[in-house]
Amino acid sequence: MKKTYVLDTNVLVQAPHALWSFENNDVVLPVAALEELDGLKKAEGEKGANARQAIRFLEQLRQIGDLSRGVELPDGGMLRLELNCVDIELPDSLKKDSPDNRILKVCRGLENQGIANILVTKDIVVRIKAQMMGLKAEDFTTEQVPESKRQYTGRAEAYVADEKMEEFKEKGLLPEDLYVMGEDGTHKPVEPIENQFFILRSELFEKKTMLGKYQKGKIVPLAYAKAQPYGVKPRNAGQYFLQEALMMDAEEAPLVIVKGMAGTAKTFYTMAVGLSKVLENIPPEYRKILVCRSNAQFDKEIGFLPGTEQEKISPLLRPVIDNLEVLLSQEDKTGTSMLEDEKELRGKIDYLFDAGIVTAEAINFIRGRSISHTWLVIDEAQNLSPIQAKGIITRVGKGTKVILLGDPEQIDQPFLDERTNGLSFAAEKMKGSPLCVQITMNANECERSDLAWDAAQRM
Repeated sequence: MKKTYVLDTNVLVQAPHALWSFENNDVVLPVAALEELDGLKKAEGEKGANARQAIRFLEQLRQIGDLSRGVELPDGGMLRLELNCVDIELPDSLKKDSPDNRILKVCRGLENQGIANILVTKDIVVRIKAQMMGLKAEDFTTEQVPESKRQYTGRAEAYVADEKMEEFKEKGLLPEDLYVMGEDGTHKPVEPIENQFFILRSELFEKKTMLGKYQKGKIVPLAYAKAQPYGVKPRNAGQYFLQEALMMDAEEAPLVIVKGMAGTAKTFYTMAVGLSKVLENIPPEYRKILVCRSNAQFDKEIGFLPGTEQEKISPLLRPVIDNLEVLLSQEDKTGTSMLEDEKELRGKIDYLFDAGIVTAEAINFIRGRSISHTWLVIDEAQNLSPIQAKGIITRVGKGTKVILLGDPEQIDQPFLDERTNGLSFAAEKMKGSPLCVQITMNANECERSDLAWDAAQRM
């Protein structure tokens, strides 16, 4: 049975292709949404680009037929603009002329005509208003991934016969050599995913463990377990897995996705390995380190800030600079005063940026570029939309390694959540790719400080 969906503007601003996502159902676009798209088409960054793309899609349909009467969509549905419903009464507490409430008028008007409909909106407040009015409303779920506890973590634990543990070092293990414990206590087979990490436990001595990864049909030992990139040593299983993912070269693993709470060394380890690859390898493995830190206010504010691009985005890169300070201050001291040490440290960091070894750019400034032979770090990637994440990954040129870092539970964008953000979307879509390595850091792998760990548990 066909359904009728009413589209809010924010759906098209986040995902212009949403027009094609409703199969053989009917789609109604209120004229208020069309006017909002028109007002956004000159906006900077992703918001303006998506508004323009949505308008271009509408123009393609306009050339086929009359949008006010309805134009057939490829999958058999119908899209039409709704120009009426202007005289529909709303509750007195709602402003009559706000775009959101004008869209709610359309939903009520269609209902009065006997047309059951569902409002599709990214705005939680609009969904609440709809419920208050007895209207049906839901989120746009086409790009929605499973809830957080069911998302892929890139890691697993499994049991192995004790005599097989020695074989693992020499020949690796086949999946059938491993098993996991079911909730009923029975042994269940392991179904590994390409590039998945494993903590292997002896079935006789549970504290006897080894670390491995699944590649090309076998679980094999970590290749970089003994590495110390820029003098940094892993402190827990998660960091060993993270180091392995980062140390793999760009041909083998051009994409790394790292999720986890603050303090699990995501950015720190990424910068350590990046510095090692650029400064310590001879010849350098990458030309430079390029850091992009997603921020909810970038598109709106960066154009109005004074100074150069680097000066505009430097406040948002403070966490990256903090990690560089820790990494560079690990070098041997010469008995100088703390003030002199600070000046020397500041000079080293300035040199990295001045020499172009480390550079920083706004997310919206890398649109349309092909980035080659670069260590590309996307920090706070949970604030990307799915289309932004796709745009970044598909712009990766030859010899570039892109690292997406973030915590899906710490999202600042108003229309994203832990199931619709670009980091989680990329992780789910790239799961099982031989070119992508993923790892979710566990909460107990927080290494920031004893206080940070204690506060995270208590607060």
